[in-house]
Amino acid sequence: MIKRLLDLFLLFMGIILFSPVFLLIFIFVIINILFEDGFPIFYTQTRYGKNKKTFQLYKFRSMIKNAEYQTGPIWASRNTDTRITKTGRLMRKYAIDEIPQLYNILIGDISFVGPRPERPELFNKFIKDYPRFTERLNSHQGLSGLAQLLGKYDSAPKNKLRYDLLYIKNQSILLDLKIIFLSVFVTIIGNWQSDSRKWVKKFF
Repeated sequence: MIKRLLDLFLLFMGIILFSPVFLLIFIFVIINILFEDGFPIFYTQTRYGKNKKTFQLYKFRSMIKNAEYQTGPIWASRNTDTRITKTGRLMRKYAIDEIPQLYNILIGDISFVGPRPERPELFNKFIKDYPRFTERLNSHQGLSGLAQLLGKYDSAPKNKLRYDLLYIKNQSILLDLKIIFLSVFVTIIGNWQSDSRKWVKKFF
């Protein structure tokens, strides 16, 4: 309950304080997506939430249309993924493509902090090699987490799993606030696509 109240408090405070910034970002993103690759603007994926409940995760579209038509669901890579548009690369650097997930937080699909919700297709693939992957679903899934801050964008699933289980074991409001603060800072400096986040580890 406290975690949910914290999510709603931070969400509404952020909207009140930064609504002009969000509006400018929305206009910029929509114009650039339309100019480069046309509709649709948004992209939805089915993801697993807490206790394996499925929901639709929202993003600004950062890949070409029908990006997985030939490949099917695959693990994203940082620099070699030719499916990502130019606008998409800029959005991913500053995590702008994730902004629509504030709606997912509003309706309770995810929290600000927790393991990133995974796609059923990839989840079912990972549990064959890493049975403890199911333990990630014991917690609210999140917009950001230890795996995103301490790992790399294209870290192997087993490495991200290690950070996710560490978070679940030690989760607290203080830890959530620390992850939120550091995530905002990494977003501002555009450091999400970089491997040079070793400085973050000194905070944990």
